[in-house]
Amino acid sequence: MRPRVTLKLATSLDARIATASGESQWITGPEARQQGHRLRATHDAIMVGVETVLADDPKLTVRLPDHAGPHPLRVVLDSRLRTPSTAKVATGNSLILTTAAPHAVGQAEVVVVASDDGRPAVAAVLDALTARGVTSLLIEGGGRVAASFIQAGVVDAIEWFRAPILLGGEGRPCVASLALAKLADAPKFRRLGVEPVGDDLWERYARFGS
Repeated sequence: MRPRVTLKLATSLDARIATASGESQWITGPEARQQGHRLRATHDAIMVGVETVLADDPKLTVRLPDHAGPHPLRVVLDSRLRTPSTAKVATGNSLILTTAAPHAVGQAEVVVVASDDGRPAVAAVLDALTARGVTSLLIEGGGRVAASFIQAGVVDAIEWFRAPILLGGEGRPCVASLALAKLADAPKFRRLGVEPVGDDLWERYARFGS
């Protein structure tokens, strides 16, 4: 059985994750970020694309004062293996999935998986995680990774933190192109709840039919 997949989004009101220049820290407030760390603590693995690594150099760890458990496996989708050996995720408890010829990247495990249009195929990614005992996956960025997993129909839930700011059409979208020809083809989710968290809004969704 594949891992349960949750997409976590932290965006402006108009669903942007960064300005046109790539600035993204921080769109949401400290309360939303703390809730994001609580979500990390309940998942076996956290995934980002290499563009997020290059732009933000995230730690992808659980940073809560009362957290005493293990940290989730950190997973990077990196088609051309551009993750620097100096990146914070290039240490232990990290898995880099690539379609390129492998080479060492710090202490991270590097695994070659099947490609889909030159990028790690979603099915191959989930198979690799299942083989490592991962039962729950939290996707944290970026827009292309989100789009590929949504297109594959494997996003089971969305945890959306929306800040009361507007970044405009030139900002970077939280979900890249889905190439939809008809409105009827749009992936459907049902709302489970909405609540304020600090100055932001926390929206929770489940895949329609799940």
